[in-house]
Amino acid sequence: MPVTIVLGGQWGDEGKGKITDALAATADIVVRPNGSTNAGHTVVTDEGVFKLHVIPSGILYPHCTCIIGAGVAVSPPDFLREIESLRERHPRLGQLYVSDRAHVIMPYHPLLDLYEERRRGAAGIGTTLRGNGPAFTDKIARRGIRIADLLPGSEHSLRHKLEMLLPEKNTLFIHLYGESPLDLDQLFEQARTWGEALAPYVIAAEVFVQDALDAGKSVIIEAAQGTMLDPDYGTYPYVTSSSPTAAGACQGAGVAPTQVDRIVGVFKAYTTRVGAGPFPTELTDETGQLIRERGREYGTTTGRPRRVGWFDAVAARYSARHNGMTEAALTKLDMLDPLPEVRIGVGYRIDNQEVSAPPAQVERYAAVEPVYEVLPGWQCDTSQVTSFDDLPPEAQRYVTRIEELIGVPITMIGVGPARHQILWRPAGALT
Repeated sequence: MPVTIVLGGQWGDEGKGKITDALAATADIVVRPNGSTNAGHTVVTDEGVFKLHVIPSGILYPHCTCIIGAGVAVSPPDFLREIESLRERHPRLGQLYVSDRAHVIMPYHPLLDLYEERRRGAAGIGTTLRGNGPAFTDKIARRGIRIADLLPGSEHSLRHKLEMLLPEKNTLFIHLYGESPLDLDQLFEQARTWGEALAPYVIAAEVFVQDALDAGKSVIIEAAQGTMLDPDYGTYPYVTSSSPTAAGACQGAGVAPTQVDRIVGVFKAYTTRVGAGPFPTELTDETGQLIRERGREYGTTTGRPRRVGWFDAVAARYSARHNGMTEAALTKLDMLDPLPEVRIGVGYRIDNQEVSAPPAQVERYAAVEPVYEVLPGWQCDTSQVTSFDDLPPEAQRYVTRIEELIGVPITMIGVGPARHQILWRPAGALT
């Protein structure tokens, strides 16, 4: 069976959890390929609201096997707490596994994250302070600790690695940040305890996934964050630390590109982003505040208010093309219900010159003046609508105009948080 990738087409927080949860109803496996506990996905069921952080959104289906892939940085205490919290509310969970190749967020990583953000001051990136960036830094520098290193039987190797690593971290704590050092024995004991608790979940995930595909199983890859936060193609340096693109999803999940035939890009009907960085269509007025409150635009993991703006079709088309999206989902259309008019950013202008794609230099991106197309609003409740044809004509036009601009058929439209509040459209039905 082919693989489906679900990924974010904006700056994250697009509603990927809702879309993955809907698709997982008929899937065998859901794999998380990137990110860490810094990325939160929210799923709403008849049992209430579930805020997931590192565990894939398919976990609420007993038939679904969920896997945290090699491309994820795992915080063991956060992972274990998340499992326990889910079991208390939803005893019949799907099977859950973690790749033995996934890297570990060690206790020094959140501290490095915090201290470095403090040192940057006003130039801070706006990270979630969960240690994600420092963990991936160690991974790329080939000095990371992986899940396999924590497992029982690896104690000697683990201690040796910590003996090599900790002096460097402590030097930074003491001499760069002016903070207290960490104790080797305490760190080793904590890591060893984590390994014992994690052991029942650990597998060679890439082998498991490939065996499942050979057996004809259906696999969904649920990427975290969004394309515009990619360290290569996003608003660098205001980006995440692992790749949230389709290519990154394949790498992190242990799946070959040739095994993928469906790439679902998820977009909000407007745009949001968390933290610092360019945001051409940002709204800082009453309209932005109205959308923020209606959409409950506060971080699942951090609770931070999200920045809100009009739909940015330039960034969205860039994302759609870069990822080779075969279809798109548009979420939270109902959040725009009360507005007398809606705007779409259809172009960029810098120094009175048109720009067709996001520029690489962050200073130039920050200087973008958006070109807007204004459409009439619909000013009625869409949350009870059950088919696209029943949407107000103005709402239909808004959706089809976005589809025209990004060049990808919109096959799913979210009009509320519940599982049933998705309007399904066959691929190619919209023109």
